[in-house]
Amino acid sequence: MGDKPTLAAGLDAARFEIVKNALLSAAEEMKIVLAKTAYSPVLKLAGDYSCGIFDRLGNMVAQGPDIPVHLGSMPDSVKAVLRTFPVADEGDVYIHNDPYQGGSHLPDVNVVVPAFYKGIHLGYCCVRAHWPDVGSATPGSYGAVTEIFGEGLRMPATRIYVNGQPDPNIEALIMANVRAPSERLGDLRAQVAANRRAVSRLQALAEKYGVDQLVAIMDGILDYSETMMRAALRRIPDGVSIHTDTIDGDGILEPGATEDAQFRIVMKITKTGDSVAVDFDGTDPRVAGPMNAPLTVTRSGVYAALKVILDPGNQIPPNSGAWRPFLVTAPAGCVVNAQEPAAVTYANHEMFSRIADATFTAMFALTPKQTIAGSHSTGGVVIFGGTDYRNGQTFISYEVTRGGHGARPTKDGINAVSNPVGNMLNTPVEMLEMSFPLRVEEFVLLPDTGGAGKWRGGLGVKRVWRVLKNDTHCATCAERTMTPPNGLSGGLAGAPSELTLETVDGAVRKLNGKGAFIAPAESMIVFKVAGSGGYGDPAERDPALIKRDIDWGYITPEAAARDYGPDWAEKTMKVAAE
Repeated sequence: MGDKPTLAAGLDAARFEIVKNALLSAAEEMKIVLAKTAYSPVLKLAGDYSCGIFDRLGNMVAQGPDIPVHLGSMPDSVKAVLRTFPVADEGDVYIHNDPYQGGSHLPDVNVVVPAFYKGIHLGYCCVRAHWPDVGSATPGSYGAVTEIFGEGLRMPATRIYVNGQPDPNIEALIMANVRAPSERLGDLRAQVAANRRAVSRLQALAEKYGVDQLVAIMDGILDYSETMMRAALRRIPDGVSIHTDTIDGDGILEPGATEDAQFRIVMKITKTGDSVAVDFDGTDPRVAGPMNAPLTVTRSGVYAALKVILDPGNQIPPNSGAWRPFLVTAPAGCVVNAQEPAAVTYANHEMFSRIADATFTAMFALTPKQTIAGSHSTGGVVIFGGTDYRNGQTFISYEVTRGGHGARPTKDGINAVSNPVGNMLNTPVEMLEMSFPLRVEEFVLLPDTGGAGKWRGGLGVKRVWRVLKNDTHCATCAERTMTPPNGLSGGLAGAPSELTLETVDGAVRKLNGKGAFIAPAESMIVFKVAGSGGYGDPAERDPALIKRDIDWGYITPEAAARDYGPDWAEKTMKVAAE
């Protein structure tokens, strides 16, 4: 198979390119519709959702610029719907969030709509959106529980619309089990609307080019991505890399313990020709808390990292065809191949991010100039829930916090962003304070959190929330509280995460990275999100860059002396003189 993708017989190249891009545009348009019609700030502004277009077999053909952990696992969710409803009917809408049937965790709710043109089935459209609450004992559905039964409402593939109309009984059942049901119903309606927009775009393409040609091009897109991905794999050397990483606990404290017990993941990457096998044999078994990753989440972490490494120019359309060269396996029942009834809520973003980071590190042995140092690798989730003193209504604030992006082989890391395989937006302070009884007291970059190196790691952030008037339920979920982001090629590690609760009497209590608690009125949650690792020997860093970092407040003189040597000041003075 050559490096240049070829089209199947009968497909015109120009038409193929037009339809391919039209499908990508339709998936992106789904995202816009959802953002404009959703009720929850986490959907309207932070963008915690993903949109995709699928063929008749449930393979993803096109995706929006969305969340990688969703997009790698959404085909499994759509295929779960197909198994339950093998014959689609026009006007149907299906809902599904079961992590053991292709879902990620219960708050990520999939809404799937089949697309028809003049009675002919074209494929499916799907929107996966994070609902800020799906029940459970704690607002936000992020308690440190030990079984999935405590994590909220679990929905196997279920038909929620019949003949284009919602089934009131199913909707009533769902809304009776979630907090702020009117907001949840608004988000559900927005998901349906986004899917229907994509259906209309598929129908227009079928009208213009014919059903047979559209379906053939959808198949061809999968082959096109596979060919390009295999060509990218052939450009890196064959080899085997084994990497062991340590994860910072599961949120369940053993009797007498003050910190989580850590556990390990072991990955073996075998690259041969135009394929990669990733095996997690040797990984620790299921943990008690919700850090158990369904295999579909584990695969998504591997897929996302390999896509970044192999396709830095983002030329390969990410779809089910692009993942065909990758085989990801893990022993059933281990922490990266969770089996029912293991708890999974945290794993969706925490294990996904750490698995992606481990993949970057493991691939360093095979292709050191195409990977990056360790990043903050956490969702950095902070949830508040309770009664809003301003109107007496139930509220749930779900927020994902930013950190440091690992240094690269030719560039510094990036400050205060999602992890390298994340893609959520920042929730604006103004919208947060308008929507919820909270005040953001501080949101700043943290100096000295990026690991030193020839290329410095990106900085983490400090974000401080004050709880106004009423005691409030709070839940946090953060990684890198014990294991700092690693450096590569001689680069130093970045600073770890830290969470504290400060009460009005001045008391400061260290929080574990994962867990739920009551935040007293007027108390503050202080979250220092991890930075990231450096790349390359710090002695090779350009003195001009050291001086810039000090001038800009990215590093302190004390850290510069520690990490870059006692003669750093002399070097930077020479730069200034020149």
